[in-house]
Amino acid sequence: MNLRNNRASLLIALTVLAVLVPMAHANVFTFVTPTGSSTGGGPVNATATVTTGAGTVTIVLTDLQSNPTDVAQLISDFDFVLSNGATTGTLTSAIGQEVNIAANGSFVLSGAGLPFTGWQLNSNVGGGIQITALGGGQPKDLIIGPPGGATYSKANGSIAGNGPHNPFVNQTGTFVVTVAGVTAATNITSAVFSFGTTAGVNIPGVPGSSVPEPTSLALGATMIGMALLLGKRFRSVSPNC
Repeated sequence: MNLRNNRASLLIALTVLAVLVPMAHANVFTFVTPTGSSTGGGPVNATATVTTGAGTVTIVLTDLQSNPTDVAQLISDFDFVLSNGATTGTLTSAIGQEVNIAANGSFVLSGAGLPFTGWQLNSNVGGGIQITALGGGQPKDLIIGPPGGATYSKANGSIAGNGPHNPFVNQTGTFVVTVAGVTAATNITSAVFSFGTTAGVNIPGVPGSSVPEPTSLALGATMIGMALLLGKRFRSVSPNC
């Protein structure tokens, strides 16, 4: 057995896997509100996970601000800019769990994973695309964070028992937007969160951490395994072979 050939085989294997691993990653982007963010209604805390695929952009918006006081702390829209320059699309689905909050802060949940209708898509906003609950009429289906225990004990009249604003979306909403020309290689170059029922209460998102897809993790493990296996074979071969 030739040590030089084994080294070449290892180099080829690692090179191929190094190429395959990034390709296997879904193009997933995470944005968060900066630490200490607030609006006129109080502190806000939100995340967005955006995945680009063949002709689609999937957005998962989550409100992490527990027991909010004011509707100005609730997510009402999300703007994103695509690296391919697309500025228009179609909102094909919005799914989550609605919650109705009574005047005393108690609440009733709908079934999970159901469509809600309070959001729409606006084209060419800030050089990108916007999904929003402020499209017309009385805003509803804003995304609200978790309660403070058994009730929304701090909620004021803009949330608790507010007929025009109820129902809200409980913590997380998932949106699918079809966009011509988007592929798994398309990047999200910037994102902006908005809060409350008045347009323009904007907080730019900052990149958060991402977790590799299971396929990528498997390929990474394969690459490490091959390196260890071939390295073991190298050690077992005499330098004079």
